Amino acid sequence: MRYEFVAPRQIVFGRERLRELPDLVKTVAQRVWLVPGSRRLVARGVVAQIVAALRDAGVYVFELPVIDHEPLVGDVDRWAEGMLRQGVIAGDAILAVGGGSAIDLAKALAGVIGEALGSRSDRPPRIVEFLEGVGTGRKIQHPPLPVIAVPTTAGAGAEATRNAVISSHDPPFKKSFRDSRLMPQIVVVDPVLTVDLPADITAATGMDAITQLVESYISKRWQPIPRALALQGLKLAVKALPRAVRDGSDLEAREAMAHAALLSGMALANSGLGMAHGIAAALGVHCQIPHGLACAMLLPTAIRVNAEVCPNELAELARYVYGEEAPQDARAASLFLADKMDQLCQMVGIPRKLSQVGVTPEKIPAIVRDSRGTSMQGNPRELSDQELTRILEELQ
Repeated sequence: MRYEFVAPRQIVFGRERLRELPDLVKTVAQRVWLVPGSRRLVARGVVAQIVAALRDAGVYVFELPVIDHEPLVGDVDRWAEGMLRQGVIAGDAILAVGGGSAIDLAKALAGVIGEALGSRSDRPPRIVEFLEGVGTGRKIQHPPLPVIAVPTTAGAGAEATRNAVISSHDPPFKKSFRDSRLMPQIVVVDPVLTVDLPADITAATGMDAITQLVESYISKRWQPIPRALALQGLKLAVKALPRAVRDGSDLEAREAMAHAALLSGMALANSGLGMAHGIAAALGVHCQIPHGLACAMLLPTAIRVNAEVCPNELAELARYVYGEEAPQDARAASLFLADKMDQLCQMVGIPRKLSQVGVTPEKIPAIVRDSRGTSMQGNPRELSDQELTRILEELQ
């Protein structure tokens, strides 16, 4: 047995744990750059309360604008230049309060600013240079600024991953900036922050976590610790998600989903993903479909496609989550799991056809072409362009 496992240095989980944030921040830095990613928490005054608590504790806070979309190349370059102009220094930290978009932006900023400070440059390097598949292959040579993550959704798991996903509209791509040093140092997961998340976002982000748990378990790069995490996370999430969608104030369900999302981040960071995430990235680029929604729509099909090559692993998931209800035959259990995921998607209001979310037949060739990222490389079954085209056509 031979493996590595990367995770945040410190995870603080539980209801009302947000109040501990100032003391935790001070173990890392005396100055933080706040990246807020939730307009609802700004409107509720939660972000202002965080800023006030930090300042009362003696932490100097630089407030950055709200990021309300998946981060783009231009966002990273523009914000990094602005932070250097405003006097960011080595020893500062970046605090992300939001969903995956805010946390990914924070990690990307941490990397390029650390590179600029380490090389004593007054301009940051362009983020595209570091992106897999489209950049120059450049790697960071200097330590990134430390990242502190406070997730406010339960889905992406970005608080526990070592990459930042960055997109571009022209040319169209969605790629990762990856380095183990981008992993957040401190993560504060307070399920109370998710209670007023709208039902549709709760459903999409929750299904993203579930997809990550399934795909990391069957990935060609699977590792033993992530598999153990995926089992627990999946069993929690399939029961909790319908409750969280139905009643956002159900704190037990919110807590279970926050924990499942955290586990899904650690699982994918160490084991990789698969077909659903590979195609989802292309759907986001070409059709502007939110990432979690795209993953949810693809998950049942991804299970059926991979049942041909890893039925035993999928059967393990089915039996762990559903017990004696799952068939004894491995392939039958795999297909049972796919059907259960279909039912779960319907239960939480996920559209079942790509045409319902604006995917037209003429976009399929570009989607197929741009599905060949890092995620697809972990898929258990090799898929030709013709097979991917057929899969997408059947989902139309």
